[in-house]
Amino acid sequence: MLECDVHLTRDRRLVVMHDERVDRTTNGSGAIAEMSFADLRRLDAGRGERVPTADEVLEVAHAAGVPLLVELKGAGTPEPALEAVRARGMLEQVTFTSFALERIAEVRRLEPRARTGAIFGRGGPECVPAALSVGAAAVCIQFRTLTPALVEEARAAGLELRAWNPDTEEDQQATVALGPDGVSTNRPDRLLALLHRTR
Repeated sequence: MLECDVHLTRDRRLVVMHDERVDRTTNGSGAIAEMSFADLRRLDAGRGERVPTADEVLEVAHAAGVPLLVELKGAGTPEPALEAVRARGMLEQVTFTSFALERIAEVRRLEPRARTGAIFGRGGPECVPAALSVGAAAVCIQFRTLTPALVEEARAAGLELRAWNPDTEEDQQATVALGPDGVSTNRPDRLLALLHRTR
C-alpha cells in the first residue's frame, strides 16, 4: 500500500503533504490552510517538483492498481477526499485514516461503505473500543506501544491492526514478531529485505 496525507488550501483544493506547513519540504513558508492553491503550486518541493494534488496521487495509484491509505490530516478534509475517491471509482482501493476520530466518523456517515482506520499515538485498552465506536475497520498503533495483548484484542474484535512507523531493521524485526496485519514504514526497502530473508 501507499500512504499520503491530505490538507485543504484556503480555496479548498485538496493537496498532499505530510506537514500542516510548507516550511520543511518546500522553498516557501506558511500554513497550507492559509495559502491559495495557486500560491502553493508555485513552490518548489525539491528539484522543481510541485506540491501534488490529491487527484494527481489518486490517478497514479488508480493506474497502478495500488491500494492507498489517505490520512485526513487537515480540518475539513473528509468530504472532499471522499468526493475525489468516488469520482475515480476508487472506493474499494482506498482506506481513509486519521488521528481525529471525528473525521473517521464523518467519512462513515457520508459513505457507510468506505473503509476507515483509526490512528493512535499510543497503544492502550481504549484504542480498540474507540476505533469500533466510529466504525473503523482498522486500528493503527505507534509501533513502540504495540503489545501482544493489543494485537489479540484487535483480532478478536475483527479489526485489522497496523503498526507505524518502525524504520530501523531492529525495530522492524521486533514489530513483525508481534504479528500485526500490516506495518507502515518510511523505509520499505529495509522492511521488504527483512521479510524476504525471514520467509
